[in-house]
Amino acid sequence: MESQVEGLRDEAARFAEEFQKARTAISEVIVGQKIAIESVLVAIFAGGNVLLEGVPGLGKTELVKALSRVLHLEFRRIQFTPDLMPADIIGTNIMSTDEAGRYRFEFRKGPIFTQLLLADEINRASPKTQSALLETMQEGSVTTGGVIHKLQQPFFVLATQNPVEQEGTYPLPEAQLDRFLFKVVVPFLNRAELNEVVSRTILKRPVEVPQLLTGDRILELRQLLDKVVVTDIIRDYACRLVLSTHPQTEDAPPEVKQFVQWGASPRAAQGLIRAARVKALADGRPYVALDDIRSFAQEVLQHRVLLNYDGQAEGISPRDLITTCVKTLKETAQ
Repeated sequence: MESQVEGLRDEAARFAEEFQKARTAISEVIVGQKIAIESVLVAIFAGGNVLLEGVPGLGKTELVKALSRVLHLEFRRIQFTPDLMPADIIGTNIMSTDEAGRYRFEFRKGPIFTQLLLADEINRASPKTQSALLETMQEGSVTTGGVIHKLQQPFFVLATQNPVEQEGTYPLPEAQLDRFLFKVVVPFLNRAELNEVVSRTILKRPVEVPQLLTGDRILELRQLLDKVVVTDIIRDYACRLVLSTHPQTEDAPPEVKQFVQWGASPRAAQGLIRAARVKALADGRPYVALDDIRSFAQEVLQHRVLLNYDGQAEGISPRDLITTCVKTLKETAQ
């Protein structure tokens, strides 16, 4: 038993070393945005997808490009527009002829057949196209003409949306938002960070990004997550944290009871545990602590909380509600 525990500690230490190297390499390219960088890396290792919300020009595309180089994953970008059709992203069957001149249908793969996909401004696409993308996120495959085409693993979607300009957009429904492990709000740069971005533009200093991992290595590290210890107290805390976002539960703070129509889904509890396991390994620990659950509570829960009419009218921020839930929830059940 002791040898197993010691072996798990060694694996956790190696995971922490590789995670830190990847985070440092990406930080050399992306100025600031430490939370976004760490959140995206955690989501990749946890096997989830990320919705990035931020105004244009904050480096979201460069972040994905840096990820693809550091992790050695195939990268493609789709710019979503209202006239984009599902066949434009998943592919379509076309008629072709073989060497004997016989006609046949051949499937031409769309840009979704990659490993790292940037779905830029996903809320500009029609609901039909959005659902086509989100189906592949859930199933990891594309079905067309009765044939199932598997996507190469690991497959990761990083979708973006602009929080300012809402004209001509199709907001993602709650059921589709629930498919994203994280929603990450990308803040604007501060003075020092903005000066650094402009200085790099003026000097045109190239930044070499090393290849540190591969897709196969990422899949191996994902297998390690199942070995990370989650005690009953930790599991129960994650479940109570999710329940505290529901206005009818006893753990819900007064603000949730007043402004929330419906709280986070069971996927949120699963997401908290998955993210916490990666966070524990990234810190070199083979067990989950309460702080690991709290670390990504905002990213896991904020897009899964549905405000009622009063909450929308008052301009209540789901992020503030999640902060209140984390602060008021007792570590152990009474």
